[in-house]
Amino acid sequence: MAALRGLLDRPLASYYVLLSSAGLLLVIGLTMVFSATSVTEYANGGNAFGALTKQALFAVIGLVAFWACQRLPARTFRALGRPVLGLSVALLLVLNGLLVLFPVGDPDLKIGKLGPLMASLNWLHLGPVQVQPSELAKFGLVLWGADLVARKGAELGYWRELALPLFPVVGLLFVLVGFNDLGTMLCLLALLVGLLWAAGVRMRVFATLSLLGLAGIGLLVAAASSGGGSGSSDQPNYRLLRLTTFINPPPDCAENACYQLREARLAIDHGGWFGVGLGRGIAKWDWLPQAHNDFIFAVIAEELGVVGCAVVLALFAVLTYSGLRIARRVDDPFRRLAAAAATTWLVGQAIINVGGVTGLLPITGLPLPFISDGGSALVVTLAAIGMLASFARAEPDAARALNARPPARWVRLVWAPLPPLPADRRGRSSPAPAAGDAPPRSGKRRDGQTRSESGRVAGSRAARERAGPANERRR
Repeated sequence: MAALRGLLDRPLASYYVLLSSAGLLLVIGLTMVFSATSVTEYANGGNAFGALTKQALFAVIGLVAFWACQRLPARTFRALGRPVLGLSVALLLVLNGLLVLFPVGDPDLKIGKLGPLMASLNWLHLGPVQVQPSELAKFGLVLWGADLVARKGAELGYWRELALPLFPVVGLLFVLVGFNDLGTMLCLLALLVGLLWAAGVRMRVFATLSLLGLAGIGLLVAAASSGGGSGSSDQPNYRLLRLTTFINPPPDCAENACYQLREARLAIDHGGWFGVGLGRGIAKWDWLPQAHNDFIFAVIAEELGVVGCAVVLALFAVLTYSGLRIARRVDDPFRRLAAAAATTWLVGQAIINVGGVTGLLPITGLPLPFISDGGSALVVTLAAIGMLASFARAEPDAARALNARPPARWVRLVWAPLPPLPADRRGRSSPAPAAGDAPPRSGKRRDGQTRSESGRVAGSRAARERAGPANERRR
């Protein structure tokens, strides 16, 4: 433990811990995507590497986004908040508008089309390009919300400052996202809670927000009866069935409401402590729906066992620690709020996914960060990790260490520039001494003797006392 504390006390510990945990999760994700999709990809198209190639391409794009974000200063992130959030809201409006105004085909398929644009439930298609606007909304809410709350500062104690413009924008975002995807809306809610918690908002505000959030979730659950999400007006409310099945599971869980949960539990039971071996699971052979996406944690449990699941959960715990450590150590309010919100977003999404797969929470259809198959989610997640890496390099101790021993010029050009020094090392004047402090070194004493003179007199007197009487010196 002493050695571990010594490693964590190093200036760049947050940066390396963050990169290590995120990098290992990315490698595990690519491996498990290949394992979960190779069988069906080979059966359908004759190429077992089809899904892996696509996911690896998005991983490369995500690493480019990570590299770009870790080079940006805080003022650039603050400037990007409003455009990113505005773009995500515009894409969500286009998505919902196509589904409502221009539906095509079977209404249960939730497809809308206008010219080259096509919408399918949560995705926008423009030719071969496919985008999920709700993923971009998460990153936009982190940047815009952190900038807004940081600018308000102590005024957050007033309801008026919280209500305008934070609550209307968040409410609009929740409606646009939650109507089709309740799980992503819950992730946005966790993000908002993390942001306000880091800002120090009073508990009664959280109590009020909890009541409003429960009421909104109830309305979105009821919206599935009229076509919200994957629901249909002539079919049972699937969101309500998921809740009732979670609260009171039927003895024979073979219906659609809990079939997925039953297959996930069978896969977990089959894996045992050490799993059946990587690639040797059977749940992915079209027994477990969405085995490569929402329920990939069940594939990990079957093939790698409890040990593999513990490794994945431990890496998420390390990622949580590094994100909250960055939020605690940075001295800029925007960096602190954005780091706390991004960490809450990623960890909250992981908790919701793992809880749904294991039956500890209702199923919401939310992917597991870094692990599940999905291009938009992976790119945005790696961009958020790049932002956290930029903040980790801007910690006061890390900034001083990097500026004291700067890397080579080509490293700074290729990887990341030097972070700015903290304010106390850039020539900021020191505060005036408070009442009762010691007088300055060059000040006058009350008897008119300067401090330097009194120091010489005291020094000579002490020297004579150490030397002793004259007869002792002669002896």
